[in-house]
Amino acid sequence: MAELSDERRALLDWIAEEFLHNSWAGRRLVAVEGPTDEPAARFADDLAAVLRDRGQSVVRVSVGDVDEAALRRDTVEPFRAGTLPRDEGADTVLVVDGRRLLNDAVLGIWHFTVWTLAGDELPKTGVNVNVDVTDESRPSRYFYDYCAIPPSFGERRASNASHTTAPPASDATAPAPAASTTP
Repeated sequence: MAELSDERRALLDWIAEEFLHNSWAGRRLVAVEGPTDEPAARFADDLAAVLRDRGQSVVRVSVGDVDEAALRRDTVEPFRAGTLPRDEGADTVLVVDGRRLLNDAVLGIWHFTVWTLAGDELPKTGVNVNVDVTDESRPSRYFYDYCAIPPSFGERRASNASHTTAPPASDATAPAPAASTTP
């Protein structure tokens, strides 16, 4: 691992601590993605190194631009089965970088997720950590008011309304509800 600035090391330690607090044992999967590949890959490399420094067995993989089927077939399933190269046992962390790792279809695969951003990019909702890597020697955790994200941003889903519709308020012929007579 290249020499890390104090600021980068501190942030990576903070993220590693949070991850290990919530996922302290077993076969754990971490995804790192961003709109630009290189900063995300460097962040994944450094996070893997910090986890190793904390005594974790780590497998580090870059998958590039991958679809869900290939990600599951070539990376996730072999890792879960313990057959991925460099896998060292039951308590291993897989740190993956690539594209489309944080899409809705695969977001649930990961135990921990990191989105790297730089400049004016919007943060990613639904991830554990957004990291601003505009200055990679001084990255910072990016907290965002997700209520401020424009409604047109991201994926819109159809409503799964399972409730019945009440009659319109102007319907004067609807019977009034019965009064409760509980003693």
